[in-house]
Amino acid sequence: QLQLRQSGGGSVQAGGSLKLSCTAPVFISNICGMDWFRQASGKQREWVSSITTDSTDGSTTYADSVKGRFTISKDKAKGTVYLQMNSLKPEDTAMYYCKIRYGRSCRYDYWGQGTQVTVSS
Repeated sequence: QLQLRQSGGGSVQAGGSLKLSCTAPVFISNICGMDWFRQASGKQREWVSSITTDSTDGSTTYADSVKGRFTISKDKAKGTVYLQMNSLKPEDTAMYYCKIRYGRSCRYDYWGQGTQVTVSS
């Protein structure tokens, strides 16, 4: 029922940049990971990027399609995750969704409502 709040989407020319943000509307305890997914029209949802949020261990991972162009970052205390997108391509056009994983064994999650990113040639 609870949805993360997303912003930063929009339309941009190829080669441009956008920065997405995703914030929990309430305090979430024991956040263990944050993720971005995207779903192009008529296509299946795909994973884009993840970041771990442990105090003693953190790492980022990216889909091959965005590696070197996108950067994920977070503010765990604020329950916020960002996705800086550079050198955007038309194939990046999709609805982007964020997810925050939390709780024991990282088995619970919240999702954002999605924000549209459109990249034109």
